[in-house]
Amino acid sequence: MTTTPSGFQTGFAIRPDLVVEAAHARDVRSAVADAAARGLPVHVHATGHGLPGAIEGGVLISTRRMDSVGIDPVRRTARIGAGVTWGQVIEAAAPYGLAPLNGSSPSVGAVSYTLGGGLPILAREFGYAADHVHALDVVTADGTLRQVSPDSEPDLFWALRGGGHRLGVVTAMEIGLVKAERLYGGSIAFYGDGTAAAEVAGRCLEWAGTVPDTLTSSMAAIRYPGLPQLPEPLRGRYVISVRVAYTGSAAEGERLVAPLRAIGPAAADSLREMTYADSHTIHSDPPFPHAYYGDSVVLDDLDGDLAARVLELTGPKAPMMTVVQLNHLGGALAARPAVDNAVPYREAGFLLRLLSPLDGTDVASVRALYAEVAELLAPGALGRSLGFSFGGGDRTEGFHDARTRRRLAGLVSRHDPASLFGGSYGISPGGR
Repeated sequence: MTTTPSGFQTGFAIRPDLVVEAAHARDVRSAVADAAARGLPVHVHATGHGLPGAIEGGVLISTRRMDSVGIDPVRRTARIGAGVTWGQVIEAAAPYGLAPLNGSSPSVGAVSYTLGGGLPILAREFGYAADHVHALDVVTADGTLRQVSPDSEPDLFWALRGGGHRLGVVTAMEIGLVKAERLYGGSIAFYGDGTAAAEVAGRCLEWAGTVPDTLTSSMAAIRYPGLPQLPEPLRGRYVISVRVAYTGSAAEGERLVAPLRAIGPAAADSLREMTYADSHTIHSDPPFPHAYYGDSVVLDDLDGDLAARVLELTGPKAPMMTVVQLNHLGGALAARPAVDNAVPYREAGFLLRLLSPLDGTDVASVRALYAEVAELLAPGALGRSLGFSFGGGDRTEGFHDARTRRRLAGLVSRHDPASLFGGSYGISPGGR
């Protein structure tokens, strides 16, 4: 029991009644049993990237000390503790020419990211991170430590992979690794001032429809502030970037991105061959803690005209700075894994993510803007992404389709009837 741990997300207060710094699964068992006896809700916190909102009261279990990583190069697996970051897994797997199916930021908690589905930088080739989970250790509301696998606990194995934190506290996870020593990737950026944004977005979407499943890409749009610490070419400019990760040869990668370079003069171009350990430079996510609010829309499809309207709403004329990221889905993401899981919306073509810094901006204003974007996209919207909702913990609709939601709710009723971990599905992503 210690003081409240700090986390990556600084925009929402964390004021539990009790904090438990867990070092072992037995610490988690004790904390869960004690919380149940006192009738207190349980929250989980690893790195704090995916904080769903303010935490008031209850027991907060910090898993950051549960940071062991073990690699089995023969089986191509990793056993990871609940507090491990993706950067730790990447570093441990690299000497064997292996890589995890991590997201864009190496400082994100690997277990929580995967429980929410997990959209890797190589997503179109290998699918969701949750598709590559082999087994989990989880403490359920009765204080039992369960070894969950397709054979031992098939219902929990289905639910935990894509269902988030609502069924217990995962203390360890065994995941599959892929052969990936090097890749071709990086980003190419264009100025989007004036009417250029619509043209760039349209041509990028056309290009995305032509690439093989071995190439994963996203498009991002951001209005950079006029801060002196930023590079002069970006300072105060509206920039649209395309991020690329491709496991084929550098020569073939160059051929595939040629249509992007043909769009026009680039504000920046970092496309190159790199080691997998350098893959975090593709997105260059901010490494420092800060305050932000984020949400998402899972889309059946998206055309250039509609993308341009989104950028008009969120671009330089928007009331606050908003980062827009559009992930191209499909490929292996559309396929069911060998053992099914709770990841929804596999038919989706795109994931639109919105993120706004909260320094000097109130949450109500951000939500109002996001509501406009959601209304615009409603005809093609399938739902929202559990793994990309930051600060909106009171809004749980849309994270799963109706059938998946009902099955998850039934499992919560069976394993956590007192709602120790937050109630029925309505779910939120817990604490990456």
